[in-house]
Amino acid sequence: MKRIKIIRLSDFGTRAIKNAASQADTDYTILYTRPTGLKWVHFGLERMLRIADDTRAAMVYADHFNGEEPAPVIDCQAGSLRDDFDFGGVQMYRTSVLQTAAAQMDEEYKYAGLYDLRLKASRIGKLVHIPEFLYYETDTDTRDSDVKQFDYVNPRNREVQIEMEKACTAYLKSIGAWLKPEFKDVDLKQGDFEYEASVVIPCKNRVKTIGDAIRSALNQKTAFKYNVIVVDDNSTDGTVEVIKSFEDNPKLVYIAQDPTYHAIGGNWNAAVHHPKCGRFALQLDSDDMYSGPDTVQKFVDAFYGQQCAMVVGSYRITDFDLNTIPPGLIDHREWTPDNGRNNALRINGLGAPRGFFVPVLREIDFPVTKYGEDYAVGLRISREYRIGRIYEELYCCRRWGGNSDSALPLEKVNANNFYKDRIRTWELEARIAFNQAKIILTD
Repeated sequence: MKRIKIIRLSDFGTRAIKNAASQADTDYTILYTRPTGLKWVHFGLERMLRIADDTRAAMVYADHFNGEEPAPVIDCQAGSLRDDFDFGGVQMYRTSVLQTAAAQMDEEYKYAGLYDLRLKASRIGKLVHIPEFLYYETDTDTRDSDVKQFDYVNPRNREVQIEMEKACTAYLKSIGAWLKPEFKDVDLKQGDFEYEASVVIPCKNRVKTIGDAIRSALNQKTAFKYNVIVVDDNSTDGTVEVIKSFEDNPKLVYIAQDPTYHAIGGNWNAAVHHPKCGRFALQLDSDDMYSGPDTVQKFVDAFYGQQCAMVVGSYRITDFDLNTIPPGLIDHREWTPDNGRNNALRINGLGAPRGFFVPVLREIDFPVTKYGEDYAVGLRISREYRIGRIYEELYCCRRWGGNSDSALPLEKVNANNFYKDRIRTWELEARIAFNQAKIILTD
């Protein structure tokens, strides 16, 4: 067996990475990132080494056990730019790659060193996932998935996120995917619309919450004409009867989907292409409620005030009874006009509620999926247009047992993350081509 050195990392800063690289004197170096013990399955280490040899990978990582529970991970692809991508605790680097990448680390990071290392290593060679359970570890972060997902907007993590954004931005520039803060103008008066805005509520089997959502939408106070488009995707639990109880209200537009597959994205497409859809389509999930009667007005004012094709507001996490629960207000203040659309490739969402300029949205359409559809559209719009922000609370996001993203099992978390990484991969490729086309036009 070729010699392997295992280095336990408790510090993920640049100095710690460079120190590890200087200690590396074997063919391969394992950086172990957990504070707990590491135990291999029989011949697991040998198997990992064999795959590293066969693939000539820059780094290999594997499925494993968290305690006694299986902990599969996912393939790392070009769009796997999340700094919280789960490699497990064992990252086996080819030592020559580790040392080359570490030598290229010219920025002194306190938190983003390990992230910077793997971004640089990915430019040297492949990061290979071994879908085999090769070792045992214990992950001490036992929080549910719907709690972990807000780490990147927690103000206490702001210093960490600034570093992560800086590392990602440098990487995007190095591969030609970074977009300059130059945006296409949008003519917000184009098109002939009867309604200035439409609140879009896609739903399926939400008898417990759909009435609250519709009421909060119908009770908006605006200086213009708006409506509420509710798209039901073949509910069987009494949701349709609740929707129909509002049919006397002239603002309500009810769309009953046919029995083919639609998912959330398809339901949005049905609303956006409906002849009664307004100039601006505004999100309201069937679980949630607008915070006050001025949300629609604030959205439209933001579109005209910021001259953008999409607006993202802020929301408060609540329980079913609208009591605030951690982390409270989610306002995405990490967004900057100059770099927000680049940093959007690193984080897992753009925020909510979202509003869209319909003529642009009709050119793009939502992917027909039940997860990540809004993120895909947001990335696509941001490639060319400004995205506006509203940093005050507009929306109550209710967390309860019936939520589609409440305490998801690991397999579902992995599937969701893999799909969002795929969305980022496509967008990354498109942005590289976009920049190359601009260079050709300039020349």
